[in-house]
Amino acid sequence: MLSLATVFRRKKKSSQDRKSGWSGASLLTSFCIVFVSVVCWLLPSPEGLSTEAWHLFIIFLATLTAIILKPLPMGAVATIGLSACLFTKTLNIEQSLVSFSSSIVWLVLCAFFIARGFVKTGLGSRIAYFFMTRLGKSSLGLSYGLVLTDFMLSPVIPSNTARGGGITFPIVQSLANEYGSSPKTNSSHKIGAFLVQVAFQANLVTSAMFLTAFAGNPLAVKIAADIGIALDWGTWAISAIVPGVVHLALLPLAVYLFCPPTLKKTPEAPQLAREKLKEMGRLSAHEILMLFVFGLLLVLWIFGSNFGISAAGAALIGLSLLLFTGVLSWEDVLHEKAAWDTFLWLAILLTLATQLGDFGIISWFGGGIQGVVQTLSMPFAVGMLCVLYFYCHYFFASGTAHITSLFAVFLVALVSTGFSPLISVLVLSFFSSLSSGLTHYGTGAAPVFFGANFLSVKEWWTIGLKMSVLTLLVWGIVGGVWWKVLGYW
Repeated sequence: MLSLATVFRRKKKSSQDRKSGWSGASLLTSFCIVFVSVVCWLLPSPEGLSTEAWHLFIIFLATLTAIILKPLPMGAVATIGLSACLFTKTLNIEQSLVSFSSSIVWLVLCAFFIARGFVKTGLGSRIAYFFMTRLGKSSLGLSYGLVLTDFMLSPVIPSNTARGGGITFPIVQSLANEYGSSPKTNSSHKIGAFLVQVAFQANLVTSAMFLTAFAGNPLAVKIAADIGIALDWGTWAISAIVPGVVHLALLPLAVYLFCPPTLKKTPEAPQLAREKLKEMGRLSAHEILMLFVFGLLLVLWIFGSNFGISAAGAALIGLSLLLFTGVLSWEDVLHEKAAWDTFLWLAILLTLATQLGDFGIISWFGGGIQGVVQTLSMPFAVGMLCVLYFYCHYFFASGTAHITSLFAVFLVALVSTGFSPLISVLVLSFFSSLSSGLTHYGTGAAPVFFGANFLSVKEWWTIGLKMSVLTLLVWGIVGGVWWKVLGYW
């Protein structure tokens, strides 16, 4: 027989459930997406596309729209999209799960776990404080310390949100508080706004510099491979290193011009950093092991192909070493929610992108764009397509969504002009990350930095637009010259 206390608890829980209401997907947004999809489903397929291809394209667009409008988290949206393919028999189970065995997906998953080692051991923060002790006597020097920290960590942390929000952003907040720079006050531009913009913009540049610095990068590589253009970790890094370093060198100066801090000198910052390092103590054994694995991974990612070791294989080796030495525990792996979430939605989006190519949808789109592009001169067509791809990011809240929806189509269009296929892949891949700096919602790291409230929306967008000009000039001119030196064109 139920006790009065049990009955009361159940009634209380029932009352709370009624108060909480619906906790699933946004019903209005979901209804609109489903309604439009059903209407399109009932229409005849366009000329040149089979019925199955048309249905897959509708499901793909519905999934992409839901990723942008966010009635549910991305992983949940991707799962529903894949289920729709199975329910409608557009794809069979083998086609639906093909990308879960992709080396690209496993590379990203392992890199997330390895990134956890930097956070757990405190090595990431130690690196940041070290640069502060050397460069922190001025606002500009502090900004270069943040840039160098992000650059050092980017090859092995495949999430700009984790890198920026988890390591550099707390340090930015600490520095702003130390110097009395408070959000939404007259002191916001004392140093806080400047450091926030530098850290955010640098985060996107480093995301573009390494294949493993942003979860969307492997997606771009896979789409390019499906079209027949191969790109590995070493080629990506070598191609991006010169324009990337030049961009990182100019970036704090540009932000200093567009969003100048009123506090120019920060003589106390190095001492603050030294105190933080003193609190952390000497390098721990786990930090030393983390440094060793970090160095080993860079070597294997650059030269591993000479020994038959793939990028994913190298990542598995690095993860295994961290587990064996106790730097990471198996519980750390199991509790890394961001890694498993990314693994799920990345595998599903890779599946949809692969099937779009297999069903002939990309070729169909490319053929239509090719007819338009071929009426233009190649330099004008290439410039127009690259700039258009870059500024299309105003309509996206995710670099991954940008890549999934537009990368293949723009790649086919660029190649159709006679432009170098390899440079076409590189430019679109780099721009997928770099364009995220335009708005306060363009990538996962953006809301973290914008949410500090040091800058208004108008200020953020204005600075983002000005910084985009620097980005296009550096990667267009410096990148173009560097790729000529490398013999890519």
